[in-house]
Amino acid sequence: MATVTFDKATRIYPGSTKPAVDALEIDIEDGEFLVLVGPSGCGKSTSLRMLAGLEDVNAGAIRIGERDVTHLPPKDRDIAMVFQNYALYPHMTVADNMGFALKIAGVNKAEIRQKVEEAAKILDLTEYLDRKPKALSGGQRQRVAMGRAIVREPQVFLMDEPLSNLDAKLRVSTRTQIASLQRRLGITTVYVTHDQVEALTMGDRVAVLKDGLLQQVDTPRTMYDKPANLFVAGFIGSPAMNLVEVPITDGGVKFGNSVVPVDRDALAAATDKTVTVGVRPEHFDVAGAESDQGLAVTVNVVEELGSDAYVYGTAQVGGEAKDLVVRVGGRNVPEKGSTLHVVPQSGETHVFSTSSGARLSD
Repeated sequence: MATVTFDKATRIYPGSTKPAVDALEIDIEDGEFLVLVGPSGCGKSTSLRMLAGLEDVNAGAIRIGERDVTHLPPKDRDIAMVFQNYALYPHMTVADNMGFALKIAGVNKAEIRQKVEEAAKILDLTEYLDRKPKALSGGQRQRVAMGRAIVREPQVFLMDEPLSNLDAKLRVSTRTQIASLQRRLGITTVYVTHDQVEALTMGDRVAVLKDGLLQQVDTPRTMYDKPANLFVAGFIGSPAMNLVEVPITDGGVKFGNSVVPVDRDALAAATDKTVTVGVRPEHFDVAGAESDQGLAVTVNVVEELGSDAYVYGTAQVGGEAKDLVVRVGGRNVPEKGSTLHVVPQSGETHVFSTSSGARLSD
């Protein structure tokens, strides 16, 4: 097993002046499951490919354990990669696919068979070992690709959006399998996804990237509770956090007809006349229909989920229409076209600088 270190690792593609990955600094612990997440084009796959040796590192360094692997070829890095499209050999059986890397390395047949059977048992693939990939479902092929990585017993697993070709239900069950498998094997894993729900449910820690720059790296709970800036706040969480620019007033911020108390230090640090307040959909209190407290939200759409519901509505903030999402109880769902008055719960607001986007509240 091994730690992984990105030490100001930078990748600039030929013909471009802007780095695809800009001075990335992350220390990944031995046995940790780290998820790289961000929108398309943010540099997460490039970061993974730099670690794999499939992309050049133009500045900085990458280390696996104590070894500097910045300029080593992929075969000498002791890593195993699981790709989005599985990359299985169609003419080989499942067993041959899983044992191929060992065969190339000159491992004897009996040992290959033993390792393949052990991996197949872990992954519930024993009955499929003599089949070809075309006779398998997408989820089974993904498990074969995992098995091929496991038999090599690498120091680091690299996974590049391995679930994106699966249907929604299978993605949920397979991500649980991958996370529990990684915990059992204890192999350091770097996992790339654009799906922030996947990131939050699988990772020991999550690293959010935007335009090649690391925005925040933290545990899923800390990232949800204390996003470092406006980008992370809007990206992590489903539905996304409501972000509303509101004026600063004595004792807090003006939220519709109510003054919401916020951290004094946060307001003291603000350089603008307004701040951007973030409120998660579940952190609104809904006032009675006759109340005029808080912000008036006109209900446009209600998504009923059984135990609760999400209200998608519009509110007038500073003379502009602003979309808001509010979570309400499943037994008390408002009518479409009706008006709700909502007030953020005390202590559940996030305060950000409107101009820089940086977090101001503790």
